[in-house]
Amino acid sequence: MADNQLYQFLLEWAGDNAWIVQVFIVVLLVLLFNLALRLVLKRLQRKLEDTDNPWDDAVIGALQQPLNLLVWIVGIAFAADIVGAETDASIFSAVGPVRDVGVITTITWFLLRLTTRLQGNILERSRDKETPLDPTTVDAIGKLVRASILITAGLVMLQTLGFSISGVLAFGGIGGIAIGFAAKDLLANFFGGLMIYLDRPFAVGDWIKSPDREIEGTVEDIGWRLTRIRTFDKRPIYVPNGVFSTIAVVNPSRMSHRRIHETIGIRYDDIDKMQAIVEDVKAMLEQHPEIDTSQTLMVNFNTFSASSIDFFVYTFTGTTVWTRYHEIKQDVLLRISEIISRHGAEIAFPTSTVHLPQAGTPLLAATAPAGQGMEQA
Repeated sequence: MADNQLYQFLLEWAGDNAWIVQVFIVVLLVLLFNLALRLVLKRLQRKLEDTDNPWDDAVIGALQQPLNLLVWIVGIAFAADIVGAETDASIFSAVGPVRDVGVITTITWFLLRLTTRLQGNILERSRDKETPLDPTTVDAIGKLVRASILITAGLVMLQTLGFSISGVLAFGGIGGIAIGFAAKDLLANFFGGLMIYLDRPFAVGDWIKSPDREIEGTVEDIGWRLTRIRTFDKRPIYVPNGVFSTIAVVNPSRMSHRRIHETIGIRYDDIDKMQAIVEDVKAMLEQHPEIDTSQTLMVNFNTFSASSIDFFVYTFTGTTVWTRYHEIKQDVLLRISEIISRHGAEIAFPTSTVHLPQAGTPLLAATAPAGQGMEQA
């Protein structure tokens, strides 16, 4: 008897509140579908990670979170439509536009994630090739694609909400003139960044310096407005991109060789050994494994200095690595020192010679100017 009464109660309650059951079923189905979808995508991603194609795992990785959000948006919107049809509340009339905006936002999120993942995959795979892609160029293309996605999504969203795109574009054309005058520095920096991407005077990771400004360090990031440079004492410098259109930039990272240019002096007493020393130093450099003999190589007696006779060394190393260059330069200088010592000569240093008078010579006569010594004596 009690069971029949409970059954009748449930039938009557469901008849008046059927929409609650429907909403519950929709939410439950969304939960189950999301769980199944997540498991399938994760298993598929593990299988595609080992492939050489940069697209497949990028698409699956970028799709997971936006697709889960899209399922929730569609499911909640469907449930809200059920509730709105039952209650006739005016607030539920906004479900359609909100759903459309949510779908556009989800698709935009997916495309942005896909662009970022593709950029990383392409750069990672190009490192193993003989001619890897330029990271600065890839980053510039990625930023342009992301900007295009955001602009397109904004226009589609405005059209979905009932705004006229042609009116928006016309307003943008008229207002762009006023904005251009007000934000000329911002635009200068933007086009300065664009010129950096097109001309590529430097890239991320390059060591650059400017003789016109106190700018020297390693490029860490090239943005649309600022370029971040890390100095050698680890301080960051944020340089507006417009500055690079008005200053000269030296890029030592792209040098082909490093130069050794040193002047070495020996004593005047060793002038008869200069020719042999110069010849031996030049022969040593020509046989040195780290010296590029295809470049200019000169070792010559150069000048009579105040305290020495000097010869100079002018040559280039094959490496451009800063630390390795100094190791090579140290080895070259030590070998030069050994050559000078082997010839019985010495490296000169500033000296003064004092000539003392002979025994029995009056001191005043020895030191007096010519023609005045006897008279003073």
